Amino acid sequence: MAVQSYAAPPTPWSTSLAEPQIHETAYVHSFSNIIGDVRISENVLIAPGTSIRADEGGPFYIGAGTNIQDGVVIHSLEEGRVVGDDQENYSVWIGSNASMTHMNLIHGPAYIGDDCFIGFRSTVFNARIGKGCIVMMHALVQDVEIPPGKYVPSGAVITTQQQADRLPDVEEQDMQFAHHVAAANEALRSGYRCFENDACITPIKNQIAHKSDVNGNGDSSPHNSEKSYSSMSSSTQLSSDIQTQVSQLLAQGYRIGAEYADERRFRTSSWKSATSIHSDRKSEVIAALSDCMAEHEGEYVRLIGIDPKAKRRVLEEIIQRPGDKVSATTSRSGASRSSYSSSSSSSYSSAKPSSTGLNTEVAQKVHQLLSQGYNIGAEYADERRFRTSSWKSASSIHSERESEVIAALSDCMAEHEGEYVRLIGIDPKAKRRILEEIIQRPGDKPQPASNNGANSSSYKRAEPSNITREQYSDISLSKETVEQVRQLLSQGYKIGTEHADKRRFRTSSWQSCSPIASNRESEVIESLEDCIASHSDEYVRLIGIDTKEKRRVLETIIQKPN
Repeated sequence: MAVQSYAAPPTPWSTSLAEPQIHETAYVHSFSNIIGDVRISENVLIAPGTSIRADEGGPFYIGAGTNIQDGVVIHSLEEGRVVGDDQENYSVWIGSNASMTHMNLIHGPAYIGDDCFIGFRSTVFNARIGKGCIVMMHALVQDVEIPPGKYVPSGAVITTQQQADRLPDVEEQDMQFAHHVAAANEALRSGYRCFENDACITPIKNQIAHKSDVNGNGDSSPHNSEKSYSSMSSSTQLSSDIQTQVSQLLAQGYRIGAEYADERRFRTSSWKSATSIHSDRKSEVIAALSDCMAEHEGEYVRLIGIDPKAKRRVLEEIIQRPGDKVSATTSRSGASRSSYSSSSSSSYSSAKPSSTGLNTEVAQKVHQLLSQGYNIGAEYADERRFRTSSWKSASSIHSERESEVIAALSDCMAEHEGEYVRLIGIDPKAKRRILEEIIQRPGDKPQPASNNGANSSSYKRAEPSNITREQYSDISLSKETVEQVRQLLSQGYKIGTEHADKRRFRTSSWQSCSPIASNRESEVIESLEDCIASHSDEYVRLIGIDTKEKRRVLETIIQKPN
């Protein structure tokens, strides 16, 4: 095992610098640098390009089974210590079975507990992260203590204790992902150590050579075993719509590509590139796409249209979803599409409003937005993402036809049944949102579009599923609160709401209710009543916001427990 453990250059701290203590079962790559009092436990993986320097602050501790991936930097200030699990003082403590992924910066004083996952390019400084926490990509955690089992979203900046207290809990799928990463790196560590041991690696090499000879002098190598594009699977074929899109893209000089994702990667938009398609012949491209769909049966597959000159994507369209039944190519009558859409392989007209439909009020709102030249979009969020306002974009809607837009929204609601879905109105000239309105909540029953009743200019929010209709009708704001709302709106201010249980109220760790985009008094009052109903046993306060100065002009409690 080659280890870089050179002494630090002459500095005020290097006169009595200790040597690293590395367990014999750990693997430390020769392209890593470990300096000073760094204590590395058993079965640790230190990948190439890492820099672990206890030359100013120290000591550092890295627990058993932890992986420190490529490009990670661990350093510390001279001042400041954390208490490790052994009750000793350390500049940096990293627990067991943790994953410090590519390009992390861990700067002490810092404590990272057992089973933690720190995502790509995230920074931890002067912080304590409890056991089992997951910090996703490009996040900053500084000057706080995060309780065990919390989830930090990608790009989050957590620099106050209130923010740390509001973080959602880690879910089972997140824990499985973190454990998968740890297990994969443990396999890498074992493989690297085996490679340095002739007695361990020779049987593996012989097995590979034997398999190559049996299959005909290596003809079964991955390169030679690739299926050619002409070997299109007869059981997986593209619809006529997709074939027409391929023809149009190729005719305009665009290239074709494909990506795939399982359920987890689809939820996080972490698509993986399929085998590159270098041909510009329609038959070969279609065969390659069909081959990709067959190879990734049971997963999402999407078609990519690429402008090679501008080096940008002109189309992203899902052509296969888990559970899709294989069907033969169908004939299509009528003219080919004049524009591309980024919906699923089913066209918008195939959505089933009979099972999931928009009510008359939302349909009327869509009509009004389109008539004013605005574009329509949609976003969705599960319970955890809804609490942190981390909405995800649904498939883009490029059509300006009311029927196609409504069908697309219905399709989105059906696809994300059991989640929040909101309608987005977009001003394409000013490049800003003019409307954000929730049109589906978890627990909502599928509702076909109604054909009777007067049209309304506003959408009535769904009643919270945890109270009855009679209870909901009894919820009303006081005259003083209604008057405050009227005054704030008349002065051009926006309205918001926050809620807190008794523990959060004592620590002033309020959580935001759903944003209120409207400035109509009736809709604002309805949103306030909705927040009160959803949090009937908590504190709720009204927020007045000056959007120009980006400051609050009012905070007043409008509901207390009991």
